[in-house]
Amino acid sequence: MKAISNDLQYSPSRDSASLKRKDTRKTRLSLRQINELRKASETHILEQEKELELVQSMYMTPAAPPA
Repeated sequence: MKAISNDLQYSPSRDSASLKRKDTRKTRLSLRQINELRKASETHILEQEKELELVQSMYMTPAAPPA
């Protein structure tokens, strides 16, 4: 599993898409914004997989002792 770095996660300080109430134009996503969304999505999926592995190991039935 790839290591999760903090630069892939969403950061409000990097969000420059704050809209005003009077701004009614449709926003266009730049390639940079699309790439950041893709990376954030991939990070979320990796976090879910890691959490699933933890839960599976936590609730796994113990192996039968050798007889």
